[in-house]
Amino acid sequence: MFYYIFYEKLMHFFSPFNVFHYITFRMIMASITALGLSLWFGKRVIPWLKKMQLKDQFKGYEPQSHKQKSGTPTIGGIIIWGGFFVSSLLWMRFDILLDWIVLFGVFVFVCIGFLDDFLKIKRGKNNGLKARTKFALQIVAAIVVVWLIYRYELKNTNCATCFYMPFVKSGVFDLGLLYLLVGVFVIVGSSNAVNLTDGLDGLATGPSLTTIMPLTVFAYISGNTIFSHYLHLPYIFGVGEISILLSALAGALLGFLWYNCYPAEVFMGDTGSLALGAFLGIVAIAIKEEIVLAIAGGIFVAETLSVIIQVASYKTTGERVFRMAPIHHHFELKGWPESKVIVRFWIISLVLALLSLTALKLR
Repeated sequence: MFYYIFYEKLMHFFSPFNVFHYITFRMIMASITALGLSLWFGKRVIPWLKKMQLKDQFKGYEPQSHKQKSGTPTIGGIIIWGGFFVSSLLWMRFDILLDWIVLFGVFVFVCIGFLDDFLKIKRGKNNGLKARTKFALQIVAAIVVVWLIYRYELKNTNCATCFYMPFVKSGVFDLGLLYLLVGVFVIVGSSNAVNLTDGLDGLATGPSLTTIMPLTVFAYISGNTIFSHYLHLPYIFGVGEISILLSALAGALLGFLWYNCYPAEVFMGDTGSLALGAFLGIVAIAIKEEIVLAIAGGIFVAETLSVIIQVASYKTTGERVFRMAPIHHHFELKGWPESKVIVRFWIISLVLALLSLTALKLR
């Protein structure tokens, strides 16, 4: 909105408004705006959640120390997405279809997560959507989003179905329509991975912030013809505008972390985590940096693998590899204080994010 008001309409009368044309300026402002909005929303939403009795309940498959968290307001993801959507609409350009596809995908996953959270609270037994139903909804949503991105990139990039492998010379593979299946896998996998990680106060928020950092850099470069050519990244028209959405989400997450840091005043619930993971997956598909997402989001990958390994081991041998899965509970049961688990996972996430940035040159 501001792009059209200040740059297209008023710049001719006041030349400094030309700054609204630059993506970097709007990235910074989108982040600051989302931060302020999420802090503002938090002060009003958390008391409302308490009043409406929208509170988390002890699930029974967590460490016993988590019983004390029962009664903490949940569905706090609406704080994140309130700040994100408002800030994005203020600072994005409306003529870039790819931005609208991303926003549509995020909104659908927010709805799925909210429905799951609401049913859990209403039924009072942590019994939300059936696993099959939730998974099916995620797959359908991912198929629609991937198809829309594919149609957009057919017109705006040289290879809409190419898979780019960093760290490998000439690592570009045209997967054809198989790429659509890869896209669905990335979005659904990322959505559930962040959901599994959201088990401690601020644990999902920190790695999400560090994962956003490299994705923002890649999105900005891929939307610039000169930078993308020099660094051998795929140029995709309009994809640079996604960096504004990423920046808005970063600001919204920082605002939410104000209330979600240990000890948490509110949990994001599936309303936050399902859509947060989906957003990262959708962006990775849009900018064709799926491997970068896997590296930067290594904590999410490790959490998911720990669950898969635990279930597979128990069903085949009757033995458990970890004391409890996901793996953050394993470290809790080893005696690590919750705050130590969180901060150490954050540190690992930051290192992985920095490592993923080496893919800029190693191609």
